[in-house]
Amino acid sequence: MAELPPLREVIARHGLSASKALGQNFLFDEQLLDRIAALPGDLSGRKVLEVGPGPGGLTRALLRAGADVTAIEMDSRCMPALAELEAAYPGKLRVIQGDALKLDHAEIMGGEPFAILSNLPYNVGTALFTRWLGGEEWPPLWTSLTLMFQQEVAQRIVAKPGSGAYGRLAVLAQWRGTAKLAMKVHRSAFTPPPKVMSSVVRVTPRAPDFEIHDGQLFDQLVTAAFSQRRKTLRNAVGRFLDAQAIEACNIDPMLRPERLAAADFARLANRARKEKRAGSTD
Repeated sequence: MAELPPLREVIARHGLSASKALGQNFLFDEQLLDRIAALPGDLSGRKVLEVGPGPGGLTRALLRAGADVTAIEMDSRCMPALAELEAAYPGKLRVIQGDALKLDHAEIMGGEPFAILSNLPYNVGTALFTRWLGGEEWPPLWTSLTLMFQQEVAQRIVAKPGSGAYGRLAVLAQWRGTAKLAMKVHRSAFTPPPKVMSSVVRVTPRAPDFEIHDGQLFDQLVTAAFSQRRKTLRNAVGRFLDAQAIEACNIDPMLRPERLAAADFARLANRARKEKRAGSTD
């Protein structure tokens, strides 16, 4: 195992500070980072993708666990510190400078299975999560997601139908995955401390319980349904289906969207696709 200086020392030497514009908050507690790295199980020799490593706190834990890490970092200020990690772990760490939202992760990982572990920058976390869950190919190449979110976002991912937190993120996560809260992380663990608490969410892919004929339309319909939570289903998804079509799916159009399970939204999306295709042939 490589001998490395304390992370605080590395940050001070390189003059680094967390960027609010990039949604950064640094973690220094090595025991906590090791616990996060252990959540997916034994990482020895496994490929891992990390987004937003910053100065490399979680990266160190992943390398200590024996993972082969590919890290995508947008902040050029962090590259020298990450280069030191690359040198300390020859052949075990590859750092790519770029925007993770614009890169093909499966291609970067060589088309082979990989786990994703990240203390996600707050400003891109939701966008990356929905991208990973919304891929056309299923099962995906990623074998698990272990992601740090603001606690409110984490609760929205694992929420059940009928709860106030239930919405688009929960529907996407539960469509063809199993989502669990793995641990809570106090705000004091970060530098600088964010205003809110954080939680680590674990998602593992699984075969869907129901068929969706058009994943993009499904996401559009779910997004529309929860964009105005106080509206009834009839009003919320009116541009996709009228009340009669909703009733044809054995769903009450006067219900509010948070009462529907992911399978209900699948029936609505499939019906909307059918009506759209029928309309295009008229």
